[in-house]
Amino acid sequence: MPSFNFTLLTILGCGIATWISRVLPFVLLKKFDLPKPVIDYLSFVPIVIMSALWFISLFNQHLGSLPQVNYENLLASVPTVISAIIFKNLLVVVIIGIVSLGIIRLIA
Repeated sequence: MPSFNFTLLTILGCGIATWISRVLPFVLLKKFDLPKPVIDYLSFVPIVIMSALWFISLFNQHLGSLPQVNYENLLASVPTVISAIIFKNLLVVVIIGIVSLGIIRLIA
C-alpha cells in the first residue's frame, strides 16, 4: 500500500506535468512567430478533431463483429450538421448537438 507521501508526490507531479504541458506551448508561441502555412494548417485542427469525435460516436464497436450504427447519434447529427452549414459557429453546433441528443434520448 503506497504511503501518503508517495500519493501526494504523485498527485503533485501529475499536476505539474499537466500544467507545464498546457502552459509551455502558449509561452513558446508568444515568443516565436509561426510561418503562415503552419498557421493555416493549425486552423484546421479543431475541425479535424471534432470530425474524428463525431465519426467515432456514429458507430458502436463490439469485438468480433462489425461496427453497428448508433441511431441516436446519427439522428442527432442531422440537425447538428444542418446548423453547422447554416451558422458556421462551433459553439452553436455543439449546443444544438447536445440539445438534439438530449431530446432524442428523452423521447426514446
